[in-house]
Amino acid sequence: MEYDLIVIGSGSAGSVAATKCARAGWKVAMIDNRPYGGTCALRGCDPKKVLVGAAEIIADAGRMSEKGIAGHPHIIWSDLMSFKETFTAGFPEEKEEGLKRSEVDTFHGTASFVSKDEIQVGEEKLKGKKYLIATGAKPSTLPIAGNEHLIYSDDFLELESLPERLLFIGGGYISFEFAHIAARCGAEVHIIHRGKQPLDYFEEEHVEALVRESEKAGVKVHLQTEVTSIAKEGEIYIVKGLQQGIEKFYEGNVVVHGAGRVPATEGLNLDAAGIEYSARGIHVNEFLQSHTNSNVYAAGDVAATEGMPLTPLAGKDSQIVASNLLEGNHKKPDYEVVPTVAFTIPKIASVGLTTKELYKKGIQADIRDVNMTDWYTYKRTNEGEARGKVIVAKDTNLILGAHFMSHHADEMINYFAMAMQFGIKADDLKKMTFAYPTPASDIGYLV
Repeated sequence: MEYDLIVIGSGSAGSVAATKCARAGWKVAMIDNRPYGGTCALRGCDPKKVLVGAAEIIADAGRMSEKGIAGHPHIIWSDLMSFKETFTAGFPEEKEEGLKRSEVDTFHGTASFVSKDEIQVGEEKLKGKKYLIATGAKPSTLPIAGNEHLIYSDDFLELESLPERLLFIGGGYISFEFAHIAARCGAEVHIIHRGKQPLDYFEEEHVEALVRESEKAGVKVHLQTEVTSIAKEGEIYIVKGLQQGIEKFYEGNVVVHGAGRVPATEGLNLDAAGIEYSARGIHVNEFLQSHTNSNVYAAGDVAATEGMPLTPLAGKDSQIVASNLLEGNHKKPDYEVVPTVAFTIPKIASVGLTTKELYKKGIQADIRDVNMTDWYTYKRTNEGEARGKVIVAKDTNLILGAHFMSHHADEMINYFAMAMQFGIKADDLKKMTFAYPTPASDIGYLV
């Protein structure tokens, strides 16, 4: 069976290009060894945010207790999971039907290259003029004795009941977001992180403030702790670690892998197709085209680019690949302005240069570092610590970076990302009149 384009992966990084090329008259096939739809829609961002929404309601009610709000609402995990299922159940079938309506042939199974232009899927052998690899990322393999006892983010989102005690290995997005959900459900929660700072992409002071807020919510954060083994004794798991040379033991009903993800290239047999890759992913040029097999492109988390592993970037990569396939290489990805958010409670968000990057580059800039804890926006609902930091270039007055730790960080970061994307100067942003009282009405005081 021969195709103009074969796409491996049905998430954001693959779907856009597949559909666009099919509508342009190309014969297109898509392959996935999991239900169609990708990580974000089925086992990542979207179902996670449903659980976060419930946890935020509990947190809001708790903060306003004895300040006009009475009673103690609680989460019924099974009911919440049933609600979550309304967003994911049936989605793979709908996704696949949509692709078929666009005249994309769909295949189920593991794709493995057998030559530069042929691929095996189960009993089928397909031949493609062009390929797009969009397989995303998977949890990294941890070199820990007993790592077979770990569960993953997919598993957490499918738990029929929430365990009383949860241990999270690693201090990244997954651990912190799920830990905040579990804590609001009443579970005992520990995060074990080997470094001095978890969530190391974000501003140090903001992470420190978030750790304090996490501890208040019942999330115990153990830093500079190297996990050495995981053992099972009956129904309990015991995690052994070294904290600055001192042996520590932690007990829980489940141990969750939250120590990062890596490009999902395993099983593709890339060597057979002459595709160069490394631990960072498939090596691509500025057009997202393989360095060593010009008929192959890669997009999203599986590509070794400077882009962060985020769903919006995967979708944009796919659009770029579609344009380059249909019209020849002419479009390049732009990763300069990319906001990112960890949906903890409160949230933490960042876009552009961090202060560490600023000092490293030697750029002259004003850093507007603001403690917003006592500002009306945050006091009116008793929100605890809130912080903001905006970096403005001295010579151009352009915003180079913005960082927030607050309950409104996810929305605030988007305003600054927009200003950065379209070159709006800080002084011009200050002139803008926003509706009051809203979080955005604080922007004038931040720049």
